[in-house]
This record gives sequence, C-alpha cells and structure tokens, in this order.
Amino acid sequence: MRRPARLAVSVATALTAAAVCTPPAHAARSGRDEQAGGHHAVFVQTDNPDGNQVVAYRRGEDGHLTQKAVYDTGGLGGVLAGSVADHLASQGSLTYDPEHALLYAVNAGSDTVTVFAVDGDRLTRRQVVSSGGCFPVSVAVRGDTVFVLNALEGGSVQGYTVHDGKLEQRPDWHRDLGLDPNATPQFTNTPGQVGFTGDGTRLVVTTKANGNNLDVFDLSPDGAPAATPTVTNLPDAVPFAFVPDGPRGLFLTQAGPNALATMRIHHDGTASQQAFAPTGQSATCWIVRIGDLLYVSNAGSSTLTGFRATDEGRTLTALGNTPTNPGTVDTAASPDGRYLYAQTGVKGIVDEFAVNADGSLTGLGSVTVPDAVGGEGIVAL
Repeated sequence: MRRPARLAVSVATALTAAAVCTPPAHAARSGRDEQAGGHHAVFVQTDNPDGNQVVAYRRGEDGHLTQKAVYDTGGLGGVLAGSVADHLASQGSLTYDPEHALLYAVNAGSDTVTVFAVDGDRLTRRQVVSSGGCFPVSVAVRGDTVFVLNALEGGSVQGYTVHDGKLEQRPDWHRDLGLDPNATPQFTNTPGQVGFTGDGTRLVVTTKANGNNLDVFDLSPDGAPAATPTVTNLPDAVPFAFVPDGPRGLFLTQAGPNALATMRIHHDGTASQQAFAPTGQSATCWIVRIGDLLYVSNAGSSTLTGFRATDEGRTLTALGNTPTNPGTVDTAASPDGRYLYAQTGVKGIVDEFAVNADGSLTGLGSVTVPDAVGGEGIVAL
C-alpha cells in the first residue's frame, strides 16, 4: 500500500470518467433573510452526477438519524476516474459556516458551489456561484473568508468573501497549484483538501500523489493568499486530509503508508513531522477530531481507526479499529462529541456511532442516503 497504483486497487475497481469544465450555473436565490443556524441536524451530500443533492437528517437525542428533506443544489456531482467509494477523493466537499449559518456544497460536475442558508435541519438555497476552476472538491471557511479547492487542470484555489449570506468571488485571490494535469489515476493524483491553520494565518492544500506535498500559503490580514506557496515534500506519503492541531499544527492522514501524522508548520511556512502512527489498514484518507480523540477512515478496509493525541500531539496512541459498511469515507461528529457519523461510499450508507469515554465506538445503526453511492460530504450540527 505504499504506492498510488496499489492504493487504487485497494479501494475499488477503476471507473472511467470524463470531467468537462462548464460555465457557472445561474444563481438561485430565496427571499429569506433570517438565519437561525443549524442544530441537531446532519447534512449529507450525494454527489450524484445526474443532479447533486443534500439530504437533511434530524439527529435524535439518542444519535439516530431521521430523514427530513432532500434539497437540490442546482448543480451536478462528479466522478474522478479510478474512484468507486470516493468520487471526489477529498475532504471538506460539504462545509458549514457557523458565523453566517451557511452551508457550502461543491458541484464537481458543473464547476460550481452552492450556498444554502441553514435553519435547524432546513435549507434554503441562496446562490450557485462559479468555483473559479475545474472540478471543485473542498471548501474552507474562516470568518468572512472562504476558499474553494479545484482538483482538475492542474488544480487551483479560489478565494471569496461573504456578504449578506452570499459569496463574492475575489479574482485576485485565485492561485494555480501547477500539478500534473495528466497524472493518473485521477482520484489519487488530485489535491485532497484546502483548510486553514488553527490561527487562521495560513492556508494549506494537500496534493496527494501528485507531488506528495503540503502547500502552505501565507495569508495577508485581509485574507489574500501569497502569490506562491511554501512547499514541503513528503515522499510517498500521499497526504490526503487534515484537521488543525493548535495554532500551527495539523493532524494529517497519509494514504501511502496508511498512517496518521502530527505536523508542525514553522514560521517560514515549512512543515515537519512530529509524530507518526500507522493504522495497519488500507486507504487511510479521511479524519475527524473530537477533543483529543481522532478517527481516521480506511476506505480499503472498511474501518475507522481511533487514536488519542497527548503531549501536544507528539504522542498518538492507537485505540483500535471499528468496522463499518463497505468503503469508509468522509466523517463528521456532533458538536457535543457524543456521536460520530461515517459515510460509506460503496452503497451510499451513513453509519451511526456513539463515542464512549475510552474512545471506543458503539454502533447505533445506519441510514441509506438516496442516490449517494460514491458520494462524499457530511456535516453534523
């Protein structure tokens, strides 16, 4: 599992997919101005190529999910060549903005991003905006600043600001990543995530096997990214997804060695590894954090591996593996940390778990998300 070709085999049989960049869809707006924000809800993106949707669930006090409604994004899902369980091969394709009570959903097949207003478990579509590139796969938000990661044509990030519940594209905040656009298979050779460091001063992009790099952009006080990133190469790591660890640290999944690593980003933008813990599983790609607990998804093994981080992330203690339905991908945890929800892409199922005090997980059941085979993107509120 130390080479991308073997990683592709471990997840599923390769598919053929053609990705075509299209003009932005027309904005879809509602007259609703009041936003109450989300609570006791879980939103799941289908990434359906025939029409992307977000399925809304009410989260019960016992952690069980009840489907409430299905919302069209006004765009199309997309499929990267070589993917089955994970059509976008990314983290953060569905992102909640708590400050503005907005939900951002990528439409990879139509190169757009949909903005929903959130009220409890109800959504109102406010806008569909161009992603500023080809095949958007990840969204990061901090304050009034939003960045979208585009995966194809060499990859790019596009910046926006939030005004009156909508995104305003900043053409001067577009940065090309310069990746090899012809590297195959697509799903291991496209960037995996865009996100902020904990202190909000830097923007980070993982390139996966297309460079095996962490790209770190310094951000100006108004949010503009540096013209070029500081690049740290991680040979054979296939860096995929991350969550912040303190002001300038990251907990990073590495799909090459199938491991979790603690990274520190230094003042000059370079990164160094502080801790490393293998999962012993296959296709370790996604990650969610609940306090000092970390859970990573192993798509090829259909498991979640738990870790406890101590000593400021310098020690990672494995807590064991929990089986899921086939093709474990994106995950989300309830704000109180009591429940964890894992998308499993082979059959489009979300598995429900209770999080125990010792970090173990107890299965509660599952729900089948309509038209969500291969889908990614989940948010729990």
